[in-house]
Amino acid sequence: MAILRITKHGEPILKKVSPLVDYEALRPDLPRLLKDMWTTLYSVQGVGLAAPQVGRSLRLSVVDVRPGGKSQRLVLINPEIVAREGAVFEEEGCLSLPGIYARIKRYARVRLRASDARGRPFEMEGTGLLARAFQHEVDHLDGKLFIDHLSFAEKLKVLSLIKDVRRDWT
Repeated sequence: MAILRITKHGEPILKKVSPLVDYEALRPDLPRLLKDMWTTLYSVQGVGLAAPQVGRSLRLSVVDVRPGGKSQRLVLINPEIVAREGAVFEEEGCLSLPGIYARIKRYARVRLRASDARGRPFEMEGTGLLARAFQHEVDHLDGKLFIDHLSFAEKLKVLSLIKDVRRDWT
C-alpha cells in the first residue's frame, strides 16, 4: 500500500471531466488502486478522495465519513446524483486545496447511484456530511472544485489565499 501524491489546485486533471470506468478493464488494477486510495485518504484524515486527486482520470471515488466514529468505507464507481433536496450552507475544504475553506451551498439530502468495488450497482441516500461528501466527490469527477460554487467576489478572496499558501503545498 502506497500513499499517493494528491494533486493540487492548478493541475489540469482537476478541471477535466473524468470518463466512465469500464469495470472489466479496470478490475485487475482496482484492488491495488483502492488500497492506495484508502491509505492516502486516511494518511491525511480526509473523508473522501476522487481518482483525479491522485492523478487518475477515472470516475472513481472513495468516501468514509465515519458515522458515529465507525468506518463505513464506500467505493463509488461511476457515481451520479439522481435526487436532490433542501439546502445547507456550511464550511467546506478539499485535499487539493490544503488550508483553504469556504462556506458553500450544497443540497441537504441526495440520492446517489453508483457501482461498488465488485461492480455491483447500488443506490444510497445521504444527509449531513455524507450528502456533502457525495456532492464534493462527484464534482471532482466532473472537473469542479468546491470553490467553483463561490460567487465571483468570494472566489477572488479565496484565490488570493491560495496564492499565499501555495508555496507550502507539497
